[in-house]
Amino acid sequence: MKINIEKLKFNFRSFKKRAAVAGIIFLFSLILGFLVLFAYLLNNKIVDFNNRLVAVIQENKELADRLQKLYEIYTQLKEKPTEIVRREIIKENSQDGQLVEAVSKIVPAVVSIVIGKDVPQYEIIYVNPFGDDPFFKAFDVRIPQYRKRGTTEQKVGTGSGFLISPNGYIVTNRHVLGDPSDRYYVLLSSGVQKQAVVIYKDSDIDIAILKIEGSNYPFVTLGDSDKLKLGQTVFAVGNALGEYNNSVSVGIISGLNRNINAFGGNVSERLRGVIQTDAAINPGNSGGPLVNLNGEVVGVNVAYNQNAQNIGFSIPINSIKNIINYYLK
Repeated sequence: MKINIEKLKFNFRSFKKRAAVAGIIFLFSLILGFLVLFAYLLNNKIVDFNNRLVAVIQENKELADRLQKLYEIYTQLKEKPTEIVRREIIKENSQDGQLVEAVSKIVPAVVSIVIGKDVPQYEIIYVNPFGDDPFFKAFDVRIPQYRKRGTTEQKVGTGSGFLISPNGYIVTNRHVLGDPSDRYYVLLSSGVQKQAVVIYKDSDIDIAILKIEGSNYPFVTLGDSDKLKLGQTVFAVGNALGEYNNSVSVGIISGLNRNINAFGGNVSERLRGVIQTDAAINPGNSGGPLVNLNGEVVGVNVAYNQNAQNIGFSIPINSIKNIINYYLK
């Protein structure tokens, strides 16, 4: 057989060209595949990183807010006068801190009032109901009877009040002071007990003033009840239920300039322009102070609604400042 060398050379060259092209195509496909795979993996990493970043940001939003606030304070320190910055920093103090400070300021001047009354004492004796009748004398019948044997002082009521001067003047409610023959004892926050005398009872407003002997007593600062706003935080202090002296209850101003009918001691009284609060006012709190977060007395606790939850009323302090100032002269 005769082999055509020229033709064979031609076919071999054609094969080399085809193999080279196929190799190039394969290599390109391989590179392209690696690029696609790399892009896919990179995209997943980016998505995963982004999701983690979003989660970290969400979890640390509070930290971010604090950092933002610190930055704002830093900016203020750079740009604002010292006094303005000081006032704004004070304003930023937490409400809890303000409340604790205000309570510690007012409690030493709040007192518990105990009403004492002479109550008759009786003894039991046995007597013949027929007296000296000779007909029944032989039967010796005896029945018990009560006979008065002097009097003893007993606690018949309680209330609250607060010192308005270092020399012992105390504001309370008029309805706390009942019978003029009763005796009134004031229990100070220090635990010392003093006997008090009634100095003044107002005929129109449910307010009275007591006086105890002594000096250098802690006393309250009076606020401005005309500046009260709905929603403002206040607290009441008093001898709750006549057992828990200096009890503190916190609430807000829930109403202003209310007109109510108050009942107590079988007496009804119309109270006008009083403050409404949801700070709990319980029996025994009458006469105690209603106080703002600056530790200033803005009202005198006077009544509560028995048919509701935490609806109490206080007499605005501005309505009695003239009376107070008269005794502070």
